Amino acid sequence: MSEPTRAKRMNVESFNLDHRAVRAPYVRVADTKTLPGGDTLIKYDVRFCQPNSEHLEMPTVHSIEHLTAELMRNHTDRLVDFSPMGCQTGFYAITLGLEPAAFMDILAATFADLLEATEVPAANEEQCGWGANHTLQGAQEAVRAFLSKRDEWTEVMA
Repeated sequence: MSEPTRAKRMNVESFNLDHRAVRAPYVRVADTKTLPGGDTLIKYDVRFCQPNSEHLEMPTVHSIEHLTAELMRNHTDRLVDFSPMGCQTGFYAITLGLEPAAFMDILAATFADLLEATEVPAANEEQCGWGANHTLQGAQEAVRAFLSKRDEWTEVMA
């Protein structure tokens, strides 16, 4: 595979990240934006899998998304969005000013709740566009592995 040529900085922050130089799992601040009213949005890269080496299966991604989007809001009113990465290696969390230490504590508490879940919320045809595409077991296995590396979450670069 040839080396990419980067003549200029790209608009998408993650496209400027050398995915070969990171070591998953990790949690990093991917971007911050100060809104006109003074509020700050902080976007987190919550990376479960090593880029270009492994990925989560779509039912697992889908279920982690549903569970986390629902359960994290029990711990904070500062979650704006929790969405999967198209590469299936992790998620983006957009928060209203949640600093990294607070976000990681909330993420850990949310994932502890996820491990206790008995069903994936809104995993049905009425509330979801692909309600049959879920796996609680897969989500729990992936989250258990991610939580087991909690002490490494801040170590982004290999």
